[in-house]
Parts: sequence; C-alpha cells; structure tokens
Amino acid sequence: MRHLGILRWIVVVSGLLLTTTVLRAQNVPPDKPKVTRILFVLDASGSMMAPWEGKPRWDVARNLLSKMVDSLNAYPNLELALRAYGHQHPNLENNCEDSKLEVAFAPKNAKAIKARLATLKAQGNTPITYSILQSANDFPTDRSSRNVLILITDGLESCKGDPCATSVALQRKHVFLRPFIIGLGAERDFGKQLECLGQYYNAADVKTFRTILDNVISQTLTKTTVSVNLTDEAGKPVESNVNMTFVNNVTETPEYNYVHYRDAQGKPDVLDIDALQSYDLVINTVPPVRQQNLPIRPGKANVLTYKTPQGVLALQSPSISPNPYGKVQAVVRAQGSAATVVGLNFGAKQKLLAGNYEVELLTLPRIVRRITVKQGQETTVTYDAPGTLNIVTDLKGYGSIYRLNNDESQTWVYNLPEGSSKVNLPMQPGAYRLVFRTATATGSKFTDVRNFTIRSGQTSSVSMFNK
Repeated sequence: MRHLGILRWIVVVSGLLLTTTVLRAQNVPPDKPKVTRILFVLDASGSMMAPWEGKPRWDVARNLLSKMVDSLNAYPNLELALRAYGHQHPNLENNCEDSKLEVAFAPKNAKAIKARLATLKAQGNTPITYSILQSANDFPTDRSSRNVLILITDGLESCKGDPCATSVALQRKHVFLRPFIIGLGAERDFGKQLECLGQYYNAADVKTFRTILDNVISQTLTKTTVSVNLTDEAGKPVESNVNMTFVNNVTETPEYNYVHYRDAQGKPDVLDIDALQSYDLVINTVPPVRQQNLPIRPGKANVLTYKTPQGVLALQSPSISPNPYGKVQAVVRAQGSAATVVGLNFGAKQKLLAGNYEVELLTLPRIVRRITVKQGQETTVTYDAPGTLNIVTDLKGYGSIYRLNNDESQTWVYNLPEGSSKVNLPMQPGAYRLVFRTATATGSKFTDVRNFTIRSGQTSSVSMFNK
C-alpha cells in the first residue's frame, strides 16, 4: 500500500509538470538569456581587390571586420563565426561552390577570426546563393538562439542562383533572422537587386562602411521595446484587452501573441521585441486591423499608437416563449462588403470596431438591418415575434412562398418540399403569397395562388385545391 501511495504521488506530480509545460506561454522569457550567433559572410571574390580610397576593398573590409570582432569578444552570450567565398579558386576557374566556413561558432573567438582573415586571399567567383544555402549548416541546432547573418559584398551573384528566394526560405525555416547586407563601393548600383535578401545598406565610402557595421552590430545586440496605444477616435487611450499578433512580414508567420494590457494609470505595458525582423501588427478586433511595416527603431523604446474605437452589438430575441424559430443566428458584414465579419447567435453580445454594418438575421424571411456601431455604446438589433404558417393540405407538388412588398412586387422566401405541402413554418409578420401546382396537374393553368397574412404569435392556416 505504501508503494501504491508513492506511485500515485509520482503520477500527480508528473501530471502537474506536464500541465506546466503545456500551458507555458510562448512569450514567457526563457530561464537563461538567449545566445546570439553572428555569422559574417565575407565576399573574397576577385573584384574585392579593386581600389577603394587608396586601398583594395579587401583590405578595408577585413581590417574593419577584425576590429569589429575584437570589440565584440567580451560580450556575454555571443558567439561569432566567419564564412568566406571566392577565396579558394581563381576567377578563371568559375567555381560556383567556392565557399567555406573558415571559423566555426564559439564564444570569445575573435583571435581565431582575425588570424584567419589575415591569411585569406580574394581572387575568385561570387557564389552568394550557394554560400547562404551552406550557412544553414553553420548555425548549431538550437531553436532558442538568435541567429544573425551579415553579408558583406561588392558584387552580385555570379553563379545564376537566386539568393533572395534562398534567404526567404531559410528565414521561414528559422535558420536565421532577417539578414543584413552591406554593399561596398559606389561603382555598381546593385542595391535594388540585393535588398530583397534582407536589410540592405549601401556603403559608398569607407567611413560609411565603418558606421554601417557599427549600426548593424548595435541593432543586433541592443534591447528594443514596443508599447502599443489603442485609442478611440479622439485619440484617447481607452481600448485594451485585445489580442495583438506581431507577424513577420517576410515569412508571414506570427512571432508574438500578446493580449493588450493597460495599467491603472492608463499606460500600456512594455514588450520586448526582436528588432532584427520586420513586422506587421494584427490588432485582433472584430474585424481585425492590420498595420503594415511597423516603424520599430532598433535599440529604442518605441511607442506605437493606433485607433481602434469599439462599440457593442447586442442581438436580442423578442419576448416570446417558446420561440417558434428556436435558435436564431445572424451574419454581420461591413456595409458595402460581401465578406462576413462574424456570425452570432441571438442572445449574444459582440464588440465591433466603430463603423457601419449590415446585420442579416437568419429568420424566415431573412431580414437585413443597417446599423452604426459607435465608440463605447451598445447597439441592439432584434426582430418581431414570429407567427406560424400552417398549410393544412397534404399534396405532392411544386410550390413557393413569396413576400408581398409595399410596391406590389413579390420576393421569394421559401420552396415547399415536393413530397408534402403540409408544413408548419415560423415566419415574420407580413403579407405573403403561396404559389403551388400539384405533381399530377396537366398544365400550368392549374397553378393555385393564395395570399395570406402572418401576425405575431398567431397561426395562419391555408388550404389548397387539388387540381
């Protein structure tokens, strides 16, 4: 019995641990700081030997990169690596697989990177696509790390690859975050062809290159925060408790989900956001609001403000028991749009963005109400208590019910079952017309037409002739 009690205790504890694991929020900070891994992908093609302010671009690039890695050596939770391309084979060989991880990831490995940079020789081709593809194997398998790729190049792909598609594909696989691309020299206008890879910078001169390199590293290592103000039409920060999804607008995958919070003083809380990605913000009101390309400044405390005024739609059934309809539903659309915003049961209340809507009530016949939802106000939609149509004649045939309009036109409402005309239908009050021909009738002239009226809470009986 004592062993049985211990076993039960183990099962309970295991269940609690499992529950804790399952319920852990995706945005909860990890138990230990994330490791940031920066892979420098350096162009060592023959064109890098061209002069740049009195020195070969190659010398400028590797000297500044040596100084940069030296300054990063003391950073905690940071690992660096170096991949070069175009350095193993001369340009005449046109080698499109000339790319190699020269220094693997490790903490405090600036010395190794500097030593390898000193011995590399720029001479060959420009296999950018192949190098990016190979970089997927350079990063250790660690889903919790921040993987950063910095490509430094003075030319375009020379091996007929598609570096942009490759970059997006690897981002979608979470191999690395949105890459940085630094284009060296002003001789070629290749920025537009490389900016699809990630965040592109044009280093037209040596001073700009130095500044860009510092800026890129600062973006990588400096904390970035975002606060989101949700306001009414007047700009007052009154909205809250709405889910906000930060969507990576390169991979189209959600990176963060937060339910908006505002403290007692009305201030939104501060969220940690990785600035090495570009985002669209989906504010999941009904309907949702999407803000594209959030203007997030890396290393800053960003405050973003968006208008999301909301009111309440209340669907209220008439006071009748029992309700002949049973459960009635409604479809809500933005006025002038065929797209459904939300479907609701009567008796429900739903927050909606302030604006004009059409509410289609799925009664018989259907009713369309045009409403305006206002900030902080409740708009109620209801319908008249139905009456009942009782067709007492049991016939096989073909028939329809039409609503008679004020202009003497008629609008289709319902088709009778072909097997039996005997039905009891809950219907909205109003004037109607029944058109019916039996299955055995020998001509259209034997169509029976009956007008009738439906009144709330009453039954209207209709008989037809068997012609």
